[in-house]
Amino acid sequence: MIHPSLTTAILSDSLDKVGLRAQVLAERLTCVVPGTRAVGRARTAQFLPALDADPEHPYDDAIDFIDATAPGDLIVIATGQSNASAFWGELFSAAAQGRGAVGMITDGNVRDSDKIQALGFGAFARGARPIDYRGRMAIAATQKPVTIGGVVIAPGDLVMADDDGTVVVPRAVEADVLAIANARAAGESHVLRDLLSGVTLRQVWETYGLL
Repeated sequence: MIHPSLTTAILSDSLDKVGLRAQVLAERLTCVVPGTRAVGRARTAQFLPALDADPEHPYDDAIDFIDATAPGDLIVIATGQSNASAFWGELFSAAAQGRGAVGMITDGNVRDSDKIQALGFGAFARGARPIDYRGRMAIAATQKPVTIGGVVIAPGDLVMADDDGTVVVPRAVEADVLAIANARAAGESHVLRDLLSGVTLRQVWETYGLL
């Protein structure tokens, strides 16, 4: 279970407590729908340059990848920070959303930003460009570990993205991290209440050990 008040900041602090201090992507990815918080299981794909890609079947791998999406998946598109093209757009978003995906993160570009926003799909990206990846990039692997922002993301890892950034929780420590994070999320409501009522930061810290 994930507490409804859980944030990337709380997850990051909780990972610190179990000794994993480098699980936040180095770059903050921007969501086309500001205020979105997406959390789900990583479903990964790696794009690489592919100038010799089959011009008659440029999207087959992406079609198969998205069609196999399951409810609760958070799609992870690794591109090596490529600016060669966009890697995600309106129709990919609609297909993923229809399959139950909770969102998508990429260290590359999206396009159709206004149309993705109209869908309300949580697509987080490094930037935006209108260029199609056809004839420029192609999927080299799916459901393999990828690296984005200096963090390795394995299929099935818990990933959360919001306006602060993106955090990756490896499955091996997920139970411990979520226990800490859920307890902190619940406790912060008491901290906020006390602070707003005039209790000092020092008193709050000494009472709850949270800031």
